[in-house]
Amino acid sequence: MSINRILIIYTGGTIGMVNHPQTGALIPFDFEQIKQNVPELARLNYDLAVHSFDPILDSSNMNPDVWAELAGIIQANYADFDGFVILHGSDTMAYTASALSFMLENLSKPVVLTGSQLPIGEIRTDAKENLITALEIAATKKAGKAMVPEVCIYFDYQLFRGNRSIKYNSEKFEAFRSPNYPKLAEAGVHLSFFKNYIQAQPKAALEVHYTMNTNIGVLKLYPGINKNAVEAITKSAVDAIVLETFGSGNTTTASWFIDCLQAALDAGKIIVDISQCQGGSVELGKYDTSKKLQQMGIISGFDMTFEATITKLMFLLGKGLDRRGMSIAMEESLRGELSV
Repeated sequence: MSINRILIIYTGGTIGMVNHPQTGALIPFDFEQIKQNVPELARLNYDLAVHSFDPILDSSNMNPDVWAELAGIIQANYADFDGFVILHGSDTMAYTASALSFMLENLSKPVVLTGSQLPIGEIRTDAKENLITALEIAATKKAGKAMVPEVCIYFDYQLFRGNRSIKYNSEKFEAFRSPNYPKLAEAGVHLSFFKNYIQAQPKAALEVHYTMNTNIGVLKLYPGINKNAVEAITKSAVDAIVLETFGSGNTTTASWFIDCLQAALDAGKIIVDISQCQGGSVELGKYDTSKKLQQMGIISGFDMTFEATITKLMFLLGKGLDRRGMSIAMEESLRGELSV
């Protein structure tokens, strides 16, 4: 039996932080120190290789250029490794996981993002379990094929589809949730995979997409929002707008608000409606307060997370699709990111 080869891509994050000797603030250190703090890595029967970013990044500094770098590392090493584990700060992990899911088309190997809420050198750290189990997930195969051929997030004993994940808590070890899709696996005494919810192996070869268009605005509604606030987004030079609405996709029916949206559409902007609720789905036309949006041609984001909506828009805008193409692609599931 051949030994599984796993590439660890270390970008930074709390998992690799120590306290600054003078200020006490958390600062990054290198992966060699992580290996010293997790001697169990040497006992794993895997061939581990490490690609460490230089300089190490706080996840607040993640952007599409870094996502492209990650995609390029995976593409360059794809034939040589059985799986990939990305160590990443938790704050923007769901954005990176969502983006990579769209950038890595026909992915047949696991790309598992993980990190921690406490630095790896802390006595009560969650980093060791997260790292070790993420490696096990990345190495697990059935009939010679990867058990989880998709981009996912492993945190606190649970594996989630990356583009279905949100960070919901900054203090608990259970930092992530998948509000609209079941978990893919759970780590207890045994590592249990829920095969019915995992993507099937693709039939085509990996195709990597690098172009992302970030010219996107966000308009989050609230009771009492005024025309100045709305026009700051609808009249801006963005190519697309994510409209965060109430409940199942509802907005005010005030004529000035509808006129603002119509003017944005007339100017060629793409508008996608997603709910402010973490759970549930947009249902345009269910209530009178969203029927006009449906008639205008505003796109439904269904039950996509904000992170998935933003990165999917970046991906599709980067492909240069026309309005019809954008509407069709945004409302269909490309990587399991929405339920229709």
